[in-house]
Amino acid sequence: MSFSKEDILRIAKEENVRFIRLQFTDLLGTIKNVEIPVSQLEKALDNKMMFDGSSIEGYVRIEESDMYLYPDLSTWVIFPWVTDSRVARLICDVYMPDGTPFAGDPRGILKRCLKEAEEMGFTAMNVGPEPEFFLFRTDENGNPTRELNDQGGYFDLAPMDLGENCRREIVLTLEEMGFEIEASHHEVASGQHEIDFKYADAIKAADQIQTFKLVVKTVARQHGLHATFMPKPLFGMNGSGMHAHQSLFKDNTNMFYDESDDLGLSETARYYMAGILKHARSFAAITNPTVNSYKRLVPGYEAPCYVAWSASNRSPMIRIPASRGLSTRIEVRNPDPAANPYLALAVMLKAGLDGIKRQLDLPAPIDRNIYVMSEEERIEEGIPSLPADLKEALNEMIRSHVIAEALGEHALAHFYELKEIEWDIYRTQVHEWERDQYMTLY
Repeated sequence: MSFSKEDILRIAKEENVRFIRLQFTDLLGTIKNVEIPVSQLEKALDNKMMFDGSSIEGYVRIEESDMYLYPDLSTWVIFPWVTDSRVARLICDVYMPDGTPFAGDPRGILKRCLKEAEEMGFTAMNVGPEPEFFLFRTDENGNPTRELNDQGGYFDLAPMDLGENCRREIVLTLEEMGFEIEASHHEVASGQHEIDFKYADAIKAADQIQTFKLVVKTVARQHGLHATFMPKPLFGMNGSGMHAHQSLFKDNTNMFYDESDDLGLSETARYYMAGILKHARSFAAITNPTVNSYKRLVPGYEAPCYVAWSASNRSPMIRIPASRGLSTRIEVRNPDPAANPYLALAVMLKAGLDGIKRQLDLPAPIDRNIYVMSEEERIEEGIPSLPADLKEALNEMIRSHVIAEALGEHALAHFYELKEIEWDIYRTQVHEWERDQYMTLY
């Protein structure tokens, strides 16, 4: 919906809103907020709310810490789960004191990439995200255990699916907040769930992913459960992905559709896909940003680990869903829900635009099950693998001028530094597997 400043002030008064969360996202994808009393709402709507950016991951140094929050009025919503002192939310862009957008604001980075798409004649990037999650039981102190909430499987229902009631309440809460929910169901792994919501333009889609995560975790806690978007919480089970359906539009025309093509795909769609495949290894550190992400990207668990595409086969990284016309789109299957959604969409868009600009050749589709192909067969077919771990992904990212342009110098340097630290901590840690394997052997 579209709101004016006057609309928001009126609604806040009519609905007895007492507090407003001014939300933004740090470089690692964590939601941050400054909560203000309703008496400060008008000041916030005039873009006069300041905060200390030096304490936020990937932002600025202490000597240049003052930053401003510019609320996006279209993101106004009242949280339905707070009934006494009602709380509303506005998602904000981050600006410098001189009135310029902050170069390290993930939402601003996505806007910058969308501006490039607009200059190329595309008025919208439509995105349909599919973030999956697990539900674990909590202990008497409310801390997460490693005990799953159920032993259900794909599309199971109660009594096998014990997360059914929690999932329904999540859906109802999301609908109260303006989401259009298309489906919800149990996923393949025990305790794993998916709720699909309608596609939107890229900025709104990324905003919705962040809101979705907040709602899922909040409602799960009310049910005595812990929801996690960790990509691979348990060995031997499928991990959680965040497949990203995407297409480019010019006004009301889907630029990915061509009815004269055998697959209904335009040249634009093919160039875009070629760009995604070309830069997949380079943007993996953004779409799959944790050490744990690469435990998901292994053969045998329905997660893509090979850089290829197909119109039907689900083992490659890109699949083409069957719908055509306005619904023609590509489904990029490697991202996971630990990704910062603004950065993930920015780098995928930038990669696709590079393919369009350079009119890159799209490799032939791979319609065989890649998981059962030998390494020699994959080499013969020209099918690269995604990076095997975070370190390899970071090395690929830092060498890519396309990803550097997408993120900008500030975000690239800070993201790389933070993730290098994460990798080094993991690399030097002694894990339980090592003790189990070696303590008695040596």
